[in-house]
Amino acid sequence: MQIIGITGSIGCGKTFLASQIKKIGYYVYNPDEWTRDLYKKADFLQIIKEKFPQAFINGQFNKRNLRNIVFNDSKKLKLLESIIHPFLRRKLKDIIRKQAKKSEYLFLDVALLYEMNWADYCDYVIVVDVPYEVQKQRVMQRDNITEEDFIKIDKVQMPQSEKKKKADIVFNTDISENIVRVNIIKLIEELR
Repeated sequence: MQIIGITGSIGCGKTFLASQIKKIGYYVYNPDEWTRDLYKKADFLQIIKEKFPQAFINGQFNKRNLRNIVFNDSKKLKLLESIIHPFLRRKLKDIIRKQAKKSEYLFLDVALLYEMNWADYCDYVIVVDVPYEVQKQRVMQRDNITEEDFIKIDKVQMPQSEKKKKADIVFNTDISENIVRVNIIKLIEELR
C-alpha cells in the first residue's frame, strides 16, 4: 500500500482535490473529521474548558472563540495542538494498520501534514497550490471572514512556498473540475 499525503495552505484546494479523488473511487482520510468527533466528547471538552475557559459562553463550547484565542496567541495554539495531535497520531496509525491489506492507496487530506511530521508516513506528498490572491478570496468568501482574519490563519501555517519545496508533487487546483479529475487519474497511474 502506498500512502499519499495531500496538503497545502488554507484555501488552496485540499478538500476539492480530495473530493475528486473520492469521485474516482478512492477513500480519503481527513483528520479534521476525527477532530470534530473529539469536540463531541465530554471528557475532551472538559480538558478544553480547563485550559481555555474563554472558549465557553454560558457553559457552552464556542469553537469560534477557541479559534480566536489560539490564532491570536501562538503559545495557546501549541497547547491546543499538544492536546489534539497525540489522539490524531494514534488514530492515523490505527487506520494505516487496518488499510494496509485492504487498499492499494491510502490518501490523507491533512492541512498540517508537515507541521505534525506526518509526511514521514507518506510515500508521496501532494501540495495543492493556487495563486495567493485566489487563496485569500476563497477563504474570505467560504468562511465569511475579513482579510485580517485570513492573514492570522495563514501565518500560523507553514508558508506555502516551503511546503512546495518539500513536496513530491505540486498540484494546481485553480482549474476546472474535469481537468483536475483527468490530472489526478494520470498522476495515480504514474504512481503505479
